[in-house]
Amino acid sequence: MVEQARHVPVLLDRVLDLLAPALADRDAVFVDCTLGLGGHSEAVLRAHPRVRLIGLDRDPQAIELSRRRLAPFGDRVEFVQTTYDGIASAVGGAKVDGILMDLGVSSLQLDAEERGFAYSKDAPLDMRMSAGTGTTAADVLNTYSVDDLTRILRDYGEERFARKIAGAVAREREREPFTTSGRLVELLYAVVPAATRRTGGHPAKRTFQALRIEVNEELESLRLALPAALSVLAVGGRIVVESYQSLEDRMVKRAFTALATSTSPQDLPVELPGHGPQLRLVTRGAEQANEQEIEENPRAASVRLRAAERVREAT
Repeated sequence: MVEQARHVPVLLDRVLDLLAPALADRDAVFVDCTLGLGGHSEAVLRAHPRVRLIGLDRDPQAIELSRRRLAPFGDRVEFVQTTYDGIASAVGGAKVDGILMDLGVSSLQLDAEERGFAYSKDAPLDMRMSAGTGTTAADVLNTYSVDDLTRILRDYGEERFARKIAGAVAREREREPFTTSGRLVELLYAVVPAATRRTGGHPAKRTFQALRIEVNEELESLRLALPAALSVLAVGGRIVVESYQSLEDRMVKRAFTALATSTSPQDLPVELPGHGPQLRLVTRGAEQANEQEIEENPRAASVRLRAAERVREAT
């Protein structure tokens, strides 16, 4: 299938290594919270013949394509169309042994020009991961106030020129509403100073990121998904999260660190029962892709990977 040939899972070998202690040689349950085209999941199923997969994705097209890809694994695979904060209901309250969250926009969505995720292609300003439902990027640009546009560009895109861009968008939409990505990219080239364009990457990168996060409520979903995922992780189970922007990575770091820290008073000489760490951090900080991986798969350039293992049940 063309989509599969195009799709290269990010940090695949490292993800497999990190999950292996929780999945190897046992009847384990693995949840892929961001199934996409199923590349990571296929590799896990091949590496661990006794593992059962529960694959989650909000995009019905991704579910259908993964269903075809993973058909050889038969009843070892279950699909659930939901956002990743729906993990607890998707697993029916059961404990699971491995969890993967590969955050951000998928290869399927980036490569589908009609979805409007890629600023390198002129396409309708859509950006909805659940195709056909909800607010589009065009709706945001054409209806949000200057203050609200400034807020999402600043908070979700970490855009230095958020106010300037929001003002320009408001002026331009009075002349004609925004419908395509090409017109927005032209505006950003005109508004973002040339000196910044030379050193800060493509001028549309941060704005497109901010719009995508707003349209899909990604940070709110992640805020709910992290505690939900950790609550269903069995003792000895492992969770791996791949983030592609600093806002997500900071949320993952905080969630992991909070449960990897003892809650006993610091001046006590012994650990109080039930107050020890619930998680053990498996990675030292956030791991990044090496030069070879980035060369083979440019989408790995911004990845930040963190992993943790549950060592104690929550009280």
